[in-house]
Amino acid sequence: MMLTSERQRALQPTEFLDTQSPVVQEFAQQCAGDARTAGVRATRLFYGVRDGLRYDVYGADLRREAMRASAILSSKTGFCIHKSIVYVAAARSLGIPARLAFVDVRNHIASPRLIELVGGDVFRFHAYAEVWLDGRWYKVTPVFNRTLCLLFGVQPLEFDGTSDAVAQPFDSKGNRYLEILHHHGSFDDFPFDLCMTVLGTHHPRLFAERGRTVRGNLRAEAAGVS
Repeated sequence: MMLTSERQRALQPTEFLDTQSPVVQEFAQQCAGDARTAGVRATRLFYGVRDGLRYDVYGADLRREAMRASAILSSKTGFCIHKSIVYVAAARSLGIPARLAFVDVRNHIASPRLIELVGGDVFRFHAYAEVWLDGRWYKVTPVFNRTLCLLFGVQPLEFDGTSDAVAQPFDSKGNRYLEILHHHGSFDDFPFDLCMTVLGTHHPRLFAERGRTVRGNLRAEAAGVS
């Protein structure tokens, strides 16, 4: 009964996961196309979010109204939290139970400048999604665009609806790349106040002004790393 309740909650529209928005529904339908199974819909949605929304931690809008899935789709950019919000909202609009999850990671995809702004190689509240398919929760990270991954020398994550796709543990040369340090848990809606408190406390230099991150060019920095 507990799992049934979890799945029911993971289908509901919320303040940030505004699944009833025409913008969210149109995006989800475009990604899913004629897919007949939840697994195929979830997989197509993964690639639609991963490569259809530009990943960028610079110039990101973290104001409350900007963190709704419909607003993020309108801007077509953001980092892990933004893109995971879109994936979860779109999945719910397709009838797939989905929720947000947050972890602290070491060696987050980053340039030397971004590591300096973050204050080290540990990034707090890295986001991914969890989707219910075939009787279990799958962990899915539709975040880092294929092009950006290749610039950083990391193979992009792939998802086929039958196994987890959380984080690359090694880069393309076999060096340890991303390590999960701490799980904050799963959430039925985006925990805005908690997230802003954590990011503001641990990564204050990342913010240029309240609600917005500093500006920069991550692709140019990635090219310098490679």
